[in-house]
Amino acid sequence: MEQVSDQDGKSGWVFNIQRYSIQDGPGIRTTVFLKGCPLTCHWCSNPESQALHPELLYFDTQCTGCRKCLEVCLNGATLLGSDGEIVIDRKLCKACGVCVDACLSDARIISGELRTVDDVVSVVEKDSLFYRNSNGGVTFSGGEPTYQPAFLLELLKGCQGKGFHTCLDTCGYTQWSVLEEILEYVDLVLFDLKHMDPERHKKLTGVDNRLILDNVEQIVGMGKKIIIRVPLLPGVNDSAGNINALGNFTSNLSIKRLDLLPYHRLGVKKYERLGVDYKLGEVPSFKKEEVESVKKILAGFGLEVEIV
Repeated sequence: MEQVSDQDGKSGWVFNIQRYSIQDGPGIRTTVFLKGCPLTCHWCSNPESQALHPELLYFDTQCTGCRKCLEVCLNGATLLGSDGEIVIDRKLCKACGVCVDACLSDARIISGELRTVDDVVSVVEKDSLFYRNSNGGVTFSGGEPTYQPAFLLELLKGCQGKGFHTCLDTCGYTQWSVLEEILEYVDLVLFDLKHMDPERHKKLTGVDNRLILDNVEQIVGMGKKIIIRVPLLPGVNDSAGNINALGNFTSNLSIKRLDLLPYHRLGVKKYERLGVDYKLGEVPSFKKEEVESVKKILAGFGLEVEIV
């Protein structure tokens, strides 16, 4: 596989820093979301995380029709549609941000900002008191944080240098040589397993899962603390066959903890704002008893199962 290079790692692309996070590892945490991902999961709740460059999100319901964006667009990417509505030509848009600055109703934002290691660590450090009092720390997520390996490595070194507990939230699709170096500065791994069948995994995410499963085994073999996380989707990966294969694989590696992340549609509007089609379609959210049934099956493998 091709590994993306981010040069010397002194800076990288970040699309969000979420303070006071309580679902991305133990205690109170700051979650740093890095841009770029080798997967294109059909259900991704952060589609703005996939590309390794800034992107324009357009909130049409907030647009007042002032047309300032038409006046200032440098690339001819903002146009008037046949009904007088604002239309964005995504092929021409460079996400330069000029229209964002001109917009009078905050109907446009740029997702993705080039930030330095020192800048990010300084934001993380602001909540150090919360980390100490709750046994929390910092979590690096995405996108896929290992997609910017040099930047991630320097961020981890900077945070561990401050004494912060570090957590890596990863899909695991990266070269082991890259991951192994990064893991030296990681206290806990949150590892996504999306489907156990390689071909089904490829249809849903764009890649098969062989490298991912190999990396799970390598992480366990090096004695690193790991929690498996499963985005659970109705009719996609909740079949008895897949759940039992997941339970077998996880328990055979003596992994103790598995988190279920039931599907929700909270990120669907983001696809419209990016001008991207939502591939998964009208998949319903889970009923509570359905998730509990999956939890019961996995608990039968001796796993500690949490619903997140």
